[in-house]
Amino acid sequence: MNEKAQIMDHLAMQRAIYRIAHEILEHNKGAQDLALIGIQRRGVPLSKLLADHIERVEGIRPPVGALDITFYRDDLSLLAEHPVLNGTDIPFNVTGKNLVLVDDVLFTGRTTRAAMDAIMEVGRPRTIQLAVLIDRGHRELPIRADYVGKNVPTSRSELISVLVDAFDGENRVILSDKRGGKEPC
Repeated sequence: MNEKAQIMDHLAMQRAIYRIAHEILEHNKGAQDLALIGIQRRGVPLSKLLADHIERVEGIRPPVGALDITFYRDDLSLLAEHPVLNGTDIPFNVTGKNLVLVDDVLFTGRTTRAAMDAIMEVGRPRTIQLAVLIDRGHRELPIRADYVGKNVPTSRSELISVLVDAFDGENRVILSDKRGGKEPC
């Protein structure tokens, strides 16, 4: 990976997550009936960070779940012969909740569509909202995020990587040149 630029450092990520948490609370008029579900992999630690901030402000920690959308992808046949499963863990009833799906990067919209399909098999939330740290454009489906940390216009030949402490030992967002491989969703 050829790193071209750092889009966000640790502090910028922290500020964006803090702002998104406040926007979620404002839009939903508090944390009552609110739940967060992180899309595997990097959406999961981001959803936990959002829940931490919401708890600090409201005194109520919204339930947090993890969603693996592997089998809901429309490009499953293009993935490896044995795709890696990261597991779904939603330890609460989603029905009637104001549900916020959390992901690291919004690109084509296909991951979000797959996540909504997966959620609808689990229950019927009152609302489904989308929070992303980075929106890089290039939508292929009519999907937009309700909460965005940063809009970063990119070319299709570039890659946005969100590094999170849980997996990478650091928090930052970098822009690099893509070298082969498939495009993320």
